[in-house]
Amino acid sequence: MNDVLSSAVEAIGATPLVRLDRITSGLDGTVLAKLDYLNPGGSKKDRAAKGIIEEAERSGLLRPGQPVVELTSGNMGTGLAIVCAVKGYPFIAVMSRGNSPERARMMAALGAEVVLVDQLPGSVPGQVSGGDLERVDAAAREVARSRGAFRADQFHRAGNWLAHYHGTGRELWQQTGGALDGFVDFLGSGGTYAGVTKALKEHNPAARCYVVEPAGAAVLAGRPLSHPDHPIQGGGYAMSDLDFLAGVPIDGFVQVTGDEARSTARQLAGREGIFGGYSSGANLAAALKLLDGEMRGKTLAVIVCDSGLKYLSTDLWADV
Repeated sequence: MNDVLSSAVEAIGATPLVRLDRITSGLDGTVLAKLDYLNPGGSKKDRAAKGIIEEAERSGLLRPGQPVVELTSGNMGTGLAIVCAVKGYPFIAVMSRGNSPERARMMAALGAEVVLVDQLPGSVPGQVSGGDLERVDAAAREVARSRGAFRADQFHRAGNWLAHYHGTGRELWQQTGGALDGFVDFLGSGGTYAGVTKALKEHNPAARCYVVEPAGAAVLAGRPLSHPDHPIQGGGYAMSDLDFLAGVPIDGFVQVTGDEARSTARQLAGREGIFGGYSSGANLAAALKLLDGEMRGKTLAVIVCDSGLKYLSTDLWADV
């Protein structure tokens, strides 16, 4: 019985790595996809949820039975719902109504209390801006205050990036036997990018790590903010002061449109049999641009961040 896990929390991480040879046919180079949508909660955020809660337990910041609250686009909340259910913490997820409704239903099914926050006037459902996220953050802070809850605070708790440093980054290096030239990541909190980049560069300082942002909201690349209401959920919030990026090298920036993310996610499903969401399409679209440019002939890794099942009500799959 040594292969039987004691809970779903132990099933987080150690996800497969797959070559995308059908999509890269005709290009000089290789893209490797880390299938983090196969985590129990259907996304890479399970890793950060586990990392943050276990770090808080070790440090004494989280008391037994204390409520946990966090803002989420759905993925972090799902991961926290799983971890908190197993460990016995009540969990309150605070999410913008602009995110797809199946995310709220999934969190509720996993035992979370879900608080939905209205978008800013004029905002488009399915397109969560930085301003919308500020509203969600304010609501999460109020829940933490009124309920005496521990704020998981994925944008600032070190357990987020450490989960990717000890987990995702080291797994990539081991799975490729060190035959990896670069990493491409669409930014949300920056935890994945920071953790993986630090791990890879410890092994190979020449590895090139790229930040992906939505076209029109690429503030880290120094571009003007002209299109904050893009459809790529879970990131691209046009936040120029992400804590996790402090001191972390960035070797380049790539911009991807919502249409590019959408069409590439559809290619990923139809040609590779990998059913990812918007940010997965953004990561792959950016990697393909790099293989057709400065990373020609190289091997790049991307994360399939979450499952396409979380977008069935959106235009990602509306007309397929």
